[in-house]
Amino acid sequence: MNKKEKATFIAKTLDKLYPKQPIPLKHNDTFTLLIAVLLSGNSTDKAVNKVTPMLFKVGGTPEKMAKLKVSQIRKIIKPCGLAPTKSKAIKALSKIIIDKYDSKVPKSFEDLESLPHVGHKTASVVMIQAFGVPAFPVDTHIHRLAHRWKLSNGKNVVQTEKDLKKIFSEKNWGKLHLQMIYFGREYCPARNHHAEKCPICSKLST
Repeated sequence: MNKKEKATFIAKTLDKLYPKQPIPLKHNDTFTLLIAVLLSGNSTDKAVNKVTPMLFKVGGTPEKMAKLKVSQIRKIIKPCGLAPTKSKAIKALSKIIIDKYDSKVPKSFEDLESLPHVGHKTASVVMIQAFGVPAFPVDTHIHRLAHRWKLSNGKNVVQTEKDLKKIFSEKNWGKLHLQMIYFGREYCPARNHHAEKCPICSKLST
């Protein structure tokens, strides 16, 4: 199969396996989505979803979050990893959103990426899931699959994102991002991967 044929086969397979793609991070609105995605870095969705109900109960808006002490935030988010850094960033970005953006999460990549501890992947998730702006966030699962399926050389996530955007239709980026995450977890893990049992790898290797 050439890359185009691979892409068609992969997209069809993922559509069959995951016709619906719920957002794995629990959130109530754009602000809480931003915080949840920020917390998911160097952590698991499961760990994030355990701490966010308590965090959003006391800090569910930029105003409420900005009033919390860094130590309060850090205590709640401790299971997520990098808690000292993330807690400072969450309080700081909440203040910035209030002061600079009238308490609304900004709607551009540039503005989002200017916020503390908000990188391109986090901004991409918010842009496509909250605002419907085409983006293809690349996490470790997607980076691994793109390399394993030879859709990208896998040198870095920036290159992987560029390669995937060229291969797949823009209208499908959002669902493919989630489908590939679910597939990577369920069928195509980093360790103990059995290619012959994988619905995609088993076909690409024949």
